[in-house]
Amino acid sequence: MTAETDSLSTLRDFIRWGASQFTEAGLFFGHGTDNALDEAVVLVFHALHLQSDLPAHYLDATLTASERIRVLGLLQRRIDERLPAAYLTNDAVFAGLHFYVNENVLVPRSPIAELIENGFSPWLDGESVGRVLDLCTGSGCIAVGCAYAFADASVDAVDISPAALDVAAVNVSKHHLSGRVELVQSNLFNALRGRQYDLIVSNPPYVSEEEMADLPDEYHREPALGLEAGADGLDIVATILREAADFLEPGGILVVEVGNSAEQLVERYPNVPFLWLEFERGGHGVFLLTADQLNEYQNDFLE
Repeated sequence: MTAETDSLSTLRDFIRWGASQFTEAGLFFGHGTDNALDEAVVLVFHALHLQSDLPAHYLDATLTASERIRVLGLLQRRIDERLPAAYLTNDAVFAGLHFYVNENVLVPRSPIAELIENGFSPWLDGESVGRVLDLCTGSGCIAVGCAYAFADASVDAVDISPAALDVAAVNVSKHHLSGRVELVQSNLFNALRGRQYDLIVSNPPYVSEEEMADLPDEYHREPALGLEAGADGLDIVATILREAADFLEPGGILVVEVGNSAEQLVERYPNVPFLWLEFERGGHGVFLLTADQLNEYQNDFLE
């Protein structure tokens, strides 16, 4: 505690002070919140074991001495370590669901969440989806979300990182889906020979070398293995495009996020009719291809 913070007493005081400190420190917000005030709310509420739906009049409640120390410590860690709030709370929300996260996985934030909530409509009929593949699963958030979206489907959650799969295992268990979500350690499709899917969805590494170097500090607290993908950001995506057709059922679809590497993807494969999806809540760089399209343009992907 300092002379400055001695004057803080209520939840409202600490949230306002935290937001001001975050702004002064030049923090970046892109891992669940997009502004200093919301980030401060998340951390203050977490430190006090409070839910986000707390009635507004509780904001004027006074903190005890020990609570002040906990809150200030967490806010200071956010500033000193540049850790996204999700790593400090070990919690992230994706597709309306809570997930355990740590620094072995990316913080869930993909616009694919919106597709999951809508059951990938109109491209898939939920009742006919029997098998789903989440490639580069990380925390398992997409796999778990798809298991909720397609109640009769089995889901394979694949990642090359054993540490990431440990986190995914926590989330599969947390959501009581061990009987429907299988965790597979694999370098993309290598351990999946013979398996076929109605949906392959992936949020793979897609950050170029140049973009990686320019990312704010908060992104460098995430595992580089989940972000970096070669000079143009397309090393992993190119492999997915070459091999996905062998693992899709007729009528199946491939959905992949490539973010800011979308322009480079179109330049590399100018003949391929990528369908770029739009999102009501924001987000970009997610394409869809059908099994038929992947087969039709296979020669483009082999070049």
